[in-house]
Amino acid sequence: MANQSSSHPILCASFNQDHSCFAIGTKDGFKIFDCDTGRLLYERVIGAFIIVEMLYRSSFLAIVGAGEQPSLSPRRLCLFNTVSGTSLRELNFLTSILAVRVNRKRLIVVLQEKTYIYDVNSLEIKRIIDTVPNSQGLCAFSASIENPYLALPASNIKGSVLIYNVMDLQSHCEIHAHRSRLAAMVFSSNGMYIATASEQGTLIRVHLISEATKSYSFRRGTYPSTIFSLSFGPSADLPDLLLAASSSGSLHIFSLGLDLNESRKSNSFFGSIMPGSVTDAWDPAHHIVHHNAFAAGVRSDAVIRKIEKASGTSMSEPVTLRATVSVITFTGYFQEYGFRINHKNEATWTLEHEFNLLTAVAETTTS
Repeated sequence: MANQSSSHPILCASFNQDHSCFAIGTKDGFKIFDCDTGRLLYERVIGAFIIVEMLYRSSFLAIVGAGEQPSLSPRRLCLFNTVSGTSLRELNFLTSILAVRVNRKRLIVVLQEKTYIYDVNSLEIKRIIDTVPNSQGLCAFSASIENPYLALPASNIKGSVLIYNVMDLQSHCEIHAHRSRLAAMVFSSNGMYIATASEQGTLIRVHLISEATKSYSFRRGTYPSTIFSLSFGPSADLPDLLLAASSSGSLHIFSLGLDLNESRKSNSFFGSIMPGSVTDAWDPAHHIVHHNAFAAGVRSDAVIRKIEKASGTSMSEPVTLRATVSVITFTGYFQEYGFRINHKNEATWTLEHEFNLLTAVAETTTS
């Protein structure tokens, strides 16, 4: 996620595919951190960067400069090796690069009206997609090889999503998600579901990709708010949780563990504590908010990194769900929250870690 305003010290921030690490770009260079320990793993001070994308925990980086010096043109994608500290390859484009995504098979480069799909190993261009004007570089890309989907805006008027299979190199479907234009979208870790939010930010919807059908609709609030980021909890099937970070400074968690096809409680954790639902979840039990998680108006990127389900050994120790939520604020801070909910749907948030990303110093080893 790139910062369109120069008022904040962080110009871009992104988590890697399994949320074990994250990278930030600043006016001075870029940094890579370990999510579990908060340790600074790598730093390069060579100028301003607006895109820094990782490939899991490998030494491969895709980086784009902010254009403050000729060697860091926003039209040039540099594939960088952190071990050797050198460029592996550079790809040049006629217009500015707005977003880059990567998985183990494909490299995606988003321009304002074109999206390039590359083979990540040979860097052969597999397909160039003509798109509607996409000035924000909005896209979502699945890390799953079994469900290798790319999502792009299909309209500049309404919130339609084009779902493209990057391995078969053909359009999979188009989903009409919102009445107004899209602002955020994300795939589940298994690539089976996509969550979307419009510019209004009042409704967040979840669709099943295979059938292009709406599975859930959640109301974030009554008044418009910009959704900065969306994140599903890790899951091999239907995720239990969906997280949204909004411009109001709030973190919103929505629960998805319901069997919608049979309109009854499912065997999932949340199905055991919540009433049945069909497709629209307006009940407060589906929506838990943490207000003032970060300053209102500050662009932030938040993910659910871990989910743990625990069952007590007695009636005094009811079933609980614990989640780890990590937040990068563009003012330069990393926050880690512990989220817990019990069988009564009572939720608690605890700020467990917070540190300044700009002052972090890499550890040095002595022989």
